[in-house]
Amino acid sequence: MTVPPEDRMSELRQLFFETAAELVQKLNDEAMQLEKSPGDAETARSLRRTVHTLKGDSAACGFRELSELCHEFEDVLTLGNTAAAASVPEIALRAADVFAALLEAYQKGTKLPSIQSLRADIARLAHPARDGAGKPPLKKRKAAAKTSRWSEYEQLAMTRAVAMGKRVHHVIVEIDPQCAMPIAGRQMIQLALAELGEVLALYPAEDSLDPIKQIEAALVSEKPVEQIRARCNIPTIALNAKVKALRVPAPLAPIPQASDAASEGSAAVGMNEAALPAPAAGNTAHCPVNDANDVAAAAEPAAAPGVPSGPDNLLRVDAEKIDSVLNLVGELILAKSMLQQALLEFGARFPKDGLRGKFADAMVFQGRVLNDLQHAVMKIRMVPVDQLFRRFPRIVRDVGRQCGKEVELTIKGGQTDLDKSILDAIAEPMTHLVRNAIGHGIESGEERVRAGKRAQGALRLDAYHQGNQVVIEVSDDGRGIDGEKVRRRALGQGLLNADQAGRLTEAETLDLILRPGFSTAEEITEISGRGVGLDVVQNVLGRLKGTVQIETAKARGTTFRMRLPLTLAIIRALLFRVEQRLYALPLNAVSEIARTVEENIHQVEHYEVLQLRNDVLPLLRLGSKPPIGPETARRKVFVLVINSGDHKFGLVVDALEGEDELVIKALDDQSITTDLVSGASILGDGRVVLILNMIALMDRFTHGRTNATGSRMAGLLSSVVPAKTSGGGIQTGETRARGATGGQS
Repeated sequence: MTVPPEDRMSELRQLFFETAAELVQKLNDEAMQLEKSPGDAETARSLRRTVHTLKGDSAACGFRELSELCHEFEDVLTLGNTAAAASVPEIALRAADVFAALLEAYQKGTKLPSIQSLRADIARLAHPARDGAGKPPLKKRKAAAKTSRWSEYEQLAMTRAVAMGKRVHHVIVEIDPQCAMPIAGRQMIQLALAELGEVLALYPAEDSLDPIKQIEAALVSEKPVEQIRARCNIPTIALNAKVKALRVPAPLAPIPQASDAASEGSAAVGMNEAALPAPAAGNTAHCPVNDANDVAAAAEPAAAPGVPSGPDNLLRVDAEKIDSVLNLVGELILAKSMLQQALLEFGARFPKDGLRGKFADAMVFQGRVLNDLQHAVMKIRMVPVDQLFRRFPRIVRDVGRQCGKEVELTIKGGQTDLDKSILDAIAEPMTHLVRNAIGHGIESGEERVRAGKRAQGALRLDAYHQGNQVVIEVSDDGRGIDGEKVRRRALGQGLLNADQAGRLTEAETLDLILRPGFSTAEEITEISGRGVGLDVVQNVLGRLKGTVQIETAKARGTTFRMRLPLTLAIIRALLFRVEQRLYALPLNAVSEIARTVEENIHQVEHYEVLQLRNDVLPLLRLGSKPPIGPETARRKVFVLVINSGDHKFGLVVDALEGEDELVIKALDDQSITTDLVSGASILGDGRVVLILNMIALMDRFTHGRTNATGSRMAGLLSSVVPAKTSGGGIQTGETRARGATGGQS
């Protein structure tokens, strides 16, 4: 089947956008490395190869502005003078920003950003000697006039065709000046050429705004020259068609694949000239080519980023397709629960039936295979945290310069795997934490020296697995957070009163900096003030069913510790009942289960507590408190002990239902009006279980103590009444919500 040209170009551009981001990130990394080691020839060559690859890829996709800007930047990178070499890192970092902005504009179809300032600075470095009014020397202008109209990509296709023994013709067709519709004429000539063979290049491009006076094409065809000429001489459109053997430009060596992957474990395949399919006629880019520089750069052993060794073993798969497979795995887990429920009922009805054992064996085998399938699909979604961490050296450099501080960044645990959707979601919170650590946490050089520290501050990013969670830490060795100052600021901003402030623990005091609008900075700027924008951290982690913990020591620094689930789609949960309603919590959130009676629960000031061994455990009651009396005093209850960072409290529940593997179904805001519920799931017998939001529970616990209104939450869950479901829909109260398996709340 022949792929239509527009579909082929669409696929090409999609591939380009996926790999171009890696190329820009690699350009950032190499520029910063060159800034630290100005004389590193290997880094300089690698940077030039990166720009060269981006130039060729963008030219192949018709992104002329980006391709030409990369081409001009190459002139700077090939110069040997010391002045240009010293300025390369700074120009390269600016170029990376402009390249990223151009890519975003191309992808979204918005207005392109201005590139004139960068282009002027590049020109000053590339051409220090100018004649007249800032023009290049006369010899260079004449050489530029003779520059081939074919792009590198087109030249490479022509060279490859000749090397394969194909006949390549240079077809020149003059357009009749009396032709009323030159654009339509160009289309007819293009179709005629396509019938004769394979069109490697066609000029002018389809989107060209210049008047069409003549058309040139590179055509691979075994047809006789006379037949080609006759077919192109279309009456009222073409005046004269000339066909001659194509003079193939100097051969361009294909850039080999990289052995050093930009991010280990990534499945992205770098795109270079050798890897691209033949261009569609009319969709090629027209950009000047500097033959000497291009051949030199292409001949170097080099590489598109993100390409591990053995690219033939890699597949590029859309994330939505993986999500679809994961959704199907979730449905299989629901089916397994239904089968298990049916098997239990069968065993109860026919306890001595011989089929019972066979069914049980089949269920065990199916469960093992399904568990392996689930883990295999989850591994496909996992990517190393380094894909996020490698953005921060540039951020630390820029923010440090803006604040006038020297900061050393240390990164550990980059190979820790995390779900791609979660990794993308925490990018903004991580950026806020890093910027605030530099802007407000780390002192100035003079202040650090006076405190007996080295002038250069230290910032550390770390990631590691802990159980079925991933922990990401952002730590600095700055001045720490002054709890008393935080309380005073909170009082001044009206976030709490004096009575509430006096009852705050140290951990609760630190949590205030995650409140919207809170800041300890005397003068709020874009960076200054630990707390400016930090409510984003709390909000995002709440959506991701994660937690954030703050540790600080005066004059020693601060650590933000984020705990995140490995996945948002399937969880191991503990099921329990409150007032005959079924709820669930992630099993990893429960550190202990205690059994007690109502008379052991005591009232201290405005909240309930339980003496658990030698500790006093504050309690949070999800249901209504029973009336006082001798009968209720001996009423048995269960207490789920929750450990969340520095917070430890107990949830009082009526009964336990066991544990199960739940497939999370997303619920919209119209279905659930309380933030205490983050999702729902369907059990094997059709019952709906609501999954409680740990962040909201913890927030309600701390606010209940702070506001002195008691720990009881009667009525907050009573409006949510789960019912049975007969299909993919979940019925809660009067509203039905249909959510995709594995969706996020």
